[in-house]
Amino acid sequence: MATNSALASTFDAAGTRESSVSAVSWAAILAGAAVAAAISLFLAALGAGLGFASVSAWPNAGASATTFSVATAIWLVVMQWLASAGGGYLTGRLRTKWVDVHTHEVFFRDTAHGFVVWAVATVLTLSIVALAAGAVAREGTRAAATIAAGASEGATEKAASSMPGSVSAYSVDSLFRGKPVDARENGADVDAEAMRILATSITDEGLSKADRDYLAQLVATRTGLSQADAEQRVDSVVAQVKAAEVKARAAAETARKVAATTSMFTALAMLIGAFIASVAAALGGRERDLHP
Repeated sequence: MATNSALASTFDAAGTRESSVSAVSWAAILAGAAVAAAISLFLAALGAGLGFASVSAWPNAGASATTFSVATAIWLVVMQWLASAGGGYLTGRLRTKWVDVHTHEVFFRDTAHGFVVWAVATVLTLSIVALAAGAVAREGTRAAATIAAGASEGATEKAASSMPGSVSAYSVDSLFRGKPVDARENGADVDAEAMRILATSITDEGLSKADRDYLAQLVATRTGLSQADAEQRVDSVVAQVKAAEVKARAAAETARKVAATTSMFTALAMLIGAFIASVAAALGGRERDLHP
């Protein structure tokens, strides 16, 4: 009985044939990830150059926001495709050959290697981009500190012009509002007060009748216009301010949509990159086994 047990144990141990070497070829993975990261950075720099060349600061010149966002999405997919294919295929060709392993297991290991290559390359690329962005941010911080030091007196004056909490300088103006002052002798004060009043016109409530009448009186006092002409000028300026606000909000909304679209296409491109890296690694591993 003891002999049979010993034979069974020996048979089980021989039948298992578990290798002591890991199935992960880290050398091949790191080599493929480095290549994929390098291709990604190269294509990113090329895409940035092409993007800057396609847009223009002048109105009605260069690519539109829609065209730019579509081109960016396509380029992200192409970038992930090429980088993942190159890194994954290289990993499959460079990994060590697994002997006495079923073909299904070999296929799984190759695809897993490709996925790991994509993951390592993504982290490596983001780390490089983060370091570059950090350097730019540090330079920006130094510049901001210089500007802040030069504007300390202006900041003190601005702090004195507003009240704590929800009370604003406009509220204080309304509290002491009376007969319009001589705009020729107090031009700076009148300009500041008029600016604060106009700032309220872009709110949802708009310019109140009291503010409109008072602002028209200020205009009439300074310019010598009649009250009716002054009110017409106030209405015109308020309309211009609201139009500028609407235009700014439209630009911000367009930027938000572009950012959202770019983010979603980036996620899609990353998924495509993971798939391509896995397939390329399987293809490279197959070529490696066929031509040892």
